[in-house]
Amino acid sequence: MPPPRLSLLLLLPLLLLLAPPATPQPAPGSGSGAAPQEDDLRCLRGVKKELADPDGRLSSWDFTNTSASVVCNYNGITCWNPQESRVISLSLSGFGLQGALPSSLQYCRAATTLDLSGNALSGPIPPALCDWVPFLVSLDLSSNALSGPLPAELANCRFLNSLKLAGNQLSGQIPASLARLDRLKSLDLSGNRLDGQIPPQLGANFGKDSFSGNSGLCGRPVSSRCGKGLGGAGLGIVIAAGVFGAAASLLLAYFFWRCTGKGKGGRRRQRRGGSESGGAAVEDGSWWAERLRAAHNRLAPVSLFQKPIVKVKLADLMAATQDFNTSHIVVAGSSRAGTAYRAVLRDGSALTVKRLHSCPLSEKAFRAEMGRIGQLRHPNIVPLLGFCVVEDERLLVYKHMESGALSSVMKKPGDAPLDWATRLRIAVGTARGLAWLHHGFQVPQIHQNLSSSAVLLDEDYEARITDVGLTRLVRMAPGEGGDTSPFLNGDFGEFGYVAPEYASNPVGTMKGDAYAFGVILFELVSGQEAAAVVTDVTGEGFKGTLVDWVNQLKASGRIGDVVDRPLRGKGHDKEIEEFLKVAFACTQPRPKERYSMYRAYHSLKGIGQGRDVSEQFDEFPLSYNKEDSDTM
Repeated sequence: MPPPRLSLLLLLPLLLLLAPPATPQPAPGSGSGAAPQEDDLRCLRGVKKELADPDGRLSSWDFTNTSASVVCNYNGITCWNPQESRVISLSLSGFGLQGALPSSLQYCRAATTLDLSGNALSGPIPPALCDWVPFLVSLDLSSNALSGPLPAELANCRFLNSLKLAGNQLSGQIPASLARLDRLKSLDLSGNRLDGQIPPQLGANFGKDSFSGNSGLCGRPVSSRCGKGLGGAGLGIVIAAGVFGAAASLLLAYFFWRCTGKGKGGRRRQRRGGSESGGAAVEDGSWWAERLRAAHNRLAPVSLFQKPIVKVKLADLMAATQDFNTSHIVVAGSSRAGTAYRAVLRDGSALTVKRLHSCPLSEKAFRAEMGRIGQLRHPNIVPLLGFCVVEDERLLVYKHMESGALSSVMKKPGDAPLDWATRLRIAVGTARGLAWLHHGFQVPQIHQNLSSSAVLLDEDYEARITDVGLTRLVRMAPGEGGDTSPFLNGDFGEFGYVAPEYASNPVGTMKGDAYAFGVILFELVSGQEAAAVVTDVTGEGFKGTLVDWVNQLKASGRIGDVVDRPLRGKGHDKEIEEFLKVAFACTQPRPKERYSMYRAYHSLKGIGQGRDVSEQFDEFPLSYNKEDSDTM
């Protein structure tokens, strides 16, 4: 007979087989709705732990139930949407919070808004703040007790539109690196202890109010110059030194001129170089146009893809834009990629000339790209007619769209709002053009910077997409990250149009384009802007994007409030309902669940049956990548 211990070992497998299966237990705190990201929970737990909360404003953050439907309704917290549950905004203004800026903010990496104004926060601004929350669009730390210098690393918050640090005890100089924040539209450093010279570019872009209350600051716009006056003896020394230095410089210059024989040409080059590095031409921002006025540049030819009857030169474009005067600037695509000008030639024909802000491609490589983009001809794509290369300047010449950008048409004051038939036709045309870029080529053409500013309207309000192919041309300026593309380096897309997955994987995809297109559909049906929703009831701005607002109304059963008032009660309710379904399908948080542009186009075309918006373009077949895969 086997010993008792051995008998138990033999019976154990049999008992395990006969035992009923264990019922899976729900995770602690789970409830209805998608579970929030663990990093976001770690962020919120850390914020509550690291900050003193004497007024109990964070008491709702109890973390006993961590489902998205609960966490996203915490006091001061806004999520991307109920399905994604990524924290997009921490707005804790006036909560009476005390302590240093919490390091746990590094786990809220997807946030675009951080508002901790009106509290009692102390200590320095962490230099790593922009590494913690790299996609910030709005940063408000005003009316606290923050001290120490302004970190130069704030320039790493490359998406910042608004930076408010007023009413603190910040000291030292304003870092020159802040001038690299090219999206910055609002800056408030008033009421601190800052000193030294204001960086010239910041002084040129922002008014006196942005710097007031800092008695140690000097330079434009608070004063004309920096430096204290000198006594009589000191002034005499300076004058004597200046006279001696000037004499020595003149002798040296004369000697150099005699030895090298540069003469007039050298002085001309020096004058041109001086305009680039400073001087009056830079003050008015036209130094680059000043260079183009040189006689040898004005004769540079404009390369056109279709041979014109009369040859066009750079001088013709300059005359048509009054030397690229700011009064000729128009909205046509991304203003960060380049500035667009309306040009009217002598024969009355209108063009749009786009000056790329930065393009380090060699002339040979640039011309090759122009040849590729110039072949992209479709009724819903703005045709690239030609280009001009002058020194390091790159000018693109497009056909001018007389009605302007959709973004401008939608918010133009005083004009009658677009009727439903026109909005539907614009949507179908945009979808047709984007579907052709995605599905008309074996290798898809990804736009990657689609917005309502990139949808232009001709005189008949037919939609045409512009800026196609610019992601391969525009690069970061030398010395600011090399020549890697900003579109592939996270610096792409306008706020409100960027797909959620780009926060962690900033590589352009067809489904990313589809998301931006879905936002345009919401703009068309609501009359609202993608990043600035104004509610009809209060007239106040909604804290979030258009997609956030629409999803919030849908969750509360008020989807009818999304529809623009001029469209309501006109007999189009069924079509608008189907239209909204396509918009929601294009803006799903997960790429796999989104419509492809092939499917979106055919869905919208079906809605437009009988409205003269469903005509087929058989010469532009959609033959490739028609599945709803998110791999491209």
